[in-house]
Amino acid sequence: MIPYNTAVVLLGCAMLGIAAGTVGAFSLLRGRALVADAVGHAALPGVALAALLVAAVGGDPRALPPLLAGAAAAGVAGVLAVQALARTRRIREDAAIAIVLSSFYALGVALLSWLQTMPGAAQAGLSKFILGQAAAMRAEDALIAAAVAGACLVVVLAAFQRLRAACFDADFARVQGLAVQRVDLLLLGLMVTVCVAGLQAVGLILVVALLVLPAATARLLTHRLPRMLLLSAAIGAACGAGGAWVSAIRPEVPTGAAVVLAGAAAFTLALLLAPERGLLARAWLHLRRRLSADTEHFLRAAWEAQEAAGAGPGTAGDRWASIEAVAAARGWRPAKARRLAFWLARRGLVARAEGHVHLTPRGAGAARRAVRAHRAVEHHLLAAGAADIASADRMADLVEHGLPPEMAARLLPEPSALPASPHAVGRKGP
Repeated sequence: MIPYNTAVVLLGCAMLGIAAGTVGAFSLLRGRALVADAVGHAALPGVALAALLVAAVGGDPRALPPLLAGAAAAGVAGVLAVQALARTRRIREDAAIAIVLSSFYALGVALLSWLQTMPGAAQAGLSKFILGQAAAMRAEDALIAAAVAGACLVVVLAAFQRLRAACFDADFARVQGLAVQRVDLLLLGLMVTVCVAGLQAVGLILVVALLVLPAATARLLTHRLPRMLLLSAAIGAACGAGGAWVSAIRPEVPTGAAVVLAGAAAFTLALLLAPERGLLARAWLHLRRRLSADTEHFLRAAWEAQEAAGAGPGTAGDRWASIEAVAAARGWRPAKARRLAFWLARRGLVARAEGHVHLTPRGAGAARRAVRAHRAVEHHLLAAGAADIASADRMADLVEHGLPPEMAARLLPEPSALPASPHAVGRKGP
């Protein structure tokens, strides 16, 4: 049975992850991800000043509402400072973010060090805002963070159309009458709010990861915005709740580190295994395309090797061709040609015997299509005067793959004919 306080903390961190994932998706698409880092670091002096003021009037310096208010004020000041520096056009925006981030964070560290020397140690507990610590949260603190995150989520859903328009085509949205600058301010305000809400749970240094990692992971998994928002929110909730759970059962583990490690693991898996954008999928697609191109080159070289041996253009598939001749025609090493011959024999496109290959009926059909596509491009380039014979051969090698039969028919004057090659067959062009 999960204790009540732990359950509330997990719920608050999950709500924070949902809001961070949703807002982070728009900030990632709008190119504002680094601004969240500036906001998180800029919030530290606000937390320290708020604790100092509350302690000065006799209040509890660890009370969450004034600390969040101070963090929000400092975060907004940091964003405004970044915009002001960028508008001067003297420095780039990334440099402005770095300046504000480091300056505000240094000021916050100095204030925390000063507070630690004061009587009563008003700084006690404030260090949890740096790396986050779910175990230090009270139930009311988690409920406040959940309420703030829920409010952000409601605003995002209400302004969904405006945010989508500003993220995908800001110029068109501006022409249609949308106040893009106001939408940017709204997005920045949401980022500040999420960062402030996650300070105690995730910490100001790593809160940017809660905004970026779920959104970046979802971006790898889908092309559609609604699905991306759902995935980002789900990943954010899982990372937030998982990190809070680890920190609750192991108080020595900072929540921010646990949340970021969970998000990094999810991103790594998506980067490797995403069905379209994953590294393994891209590598497999590249391998398939290369194997397809090599297959067409082998079959065409075998066809033309048989033509060079005296077969006519329409009967070249009826004779045997030397694998060595195929390798020489393509400029390959013999070992590569032998591996391809073995692969094509397994697929039923060629028959092998003592260093020679023979095109099967299915292989002859594929070879004829490959030869036709190649020569269609060659003849078109030569007729247009775009290349000489050698250049046409090389250029056709690059663009022939996947050429539809109807396109080959349009490029050749006689669709039913297979014209002779304009270059010498049976060897690689110069």
